[in-house]
Amino acid sequence: MGVSTAAPPAPLRRLTDWTRSPVALRRLALASVVVNVGIVVTGGAVRLTNSGLGCPTWPRCNGGRLVPNNKLGVHGAIEFTNRTLTVVVGLTVLLTLVVAWRQRTQIGLAVLAVLSVPAQAVLGGIVVLTDLNPWLVALHFLLSAAIIAVTFLLWWRVSDQLTISVPAAARRLVETVAVLAALVLVAGTLVTGAGPHAGDLKHGKVNRIGLPIAGLAQLHADLVMALIGVTVGALALGYALRLARLRRATTVLLGVELAQGIVGYTQYFLHVPPLLVALHMLGACLVWLAALFVLFRVTPAASPAARPTPPVGDQDGPGALRGSG
Repeated sequence: MGVSTAAPPAPLRRLTDWTRSPVALRRLALASVVVNVGIVVTGGAVRLTNSGLGCPTWPRCNGGRLVPNNKLGVHGAIEFTNRTLTVVVGLTVLLTLVVAWRQRTQIGLAVLAVLSVPAQAVLGGIVVLTDLNPWLVALHFLLSAAIIAVTFLLWWRVSDQLTISVPAAARRLVETVAVLAALVLVAGTLVTGAGPHAGDLKHGKVNRIGLPIAGLAQLHADLVMALIGVTVGALALGYALRLARLRRATTVLLGVELAQGIVGYTQYFLHVPPLLVALHMLGACLVWLAALFVLFRVTPAASPAARPTPPVGDQDGPGALRGSG
């Protein structure tokens, strides 16, 4: 009796074909970036609605209950919703890993993204169990920024983006842009940790960072000014070297920085209203992504022998390289 050679069912065949599609991997990698930015914003909503201890225990919401009861009210619902969104993030990065594994590409980054989800969940639990320790809250946000960087790098590499070979000094200038963007994020978390939005209705129970907020705000503003200045320098470099892609990337970054600066100064003079703080958190993620885009754009990703011929009219010249996959 011969072995059956019947073709697999059509739905299974379509699923198998889908997991082998580079387009599917690119979309999943981009979705991983989006959901990680989204959970930063929803996490900010938890703080700004004073729902940080809406679920006072972890990993369960209250005592032996996984979900909040009526006594916890709207704050329990808000905090529980944010915790539930972690499942969405986890499923997205896990599916990205499965597809990356099927295609044998960027598996290391995909694994790192998956492992970051339980790490972030555990850190969030420690934040709750320590009554919203402001230093741990700051670390919670900065870990999210690191995860965003990992998922964005994954998207970059599977999207076959063009990179530009630039002189060493120019590369250091662009690296300085990314470093300053990271320092702006750190300073911003310190300002928030010393500010009025403790994240819980019982503000007397929640400690704040014991540093003068005026000095922290000035440090944050100084770093933003330095970031804008170096970005303008990178933009001028793009014009000087006639690198169209670098000019476009730095123009976007500069625009996001200026918009973020307007929001930041507005919230400062209006005594940090919650809605503007939430918008500022979203802006921080966008600045970070735009800075990473500039950094990745000028990072050589192939040997000189692998350089393709640039398309007609491309001003980036023979230094344009394909991103590594």
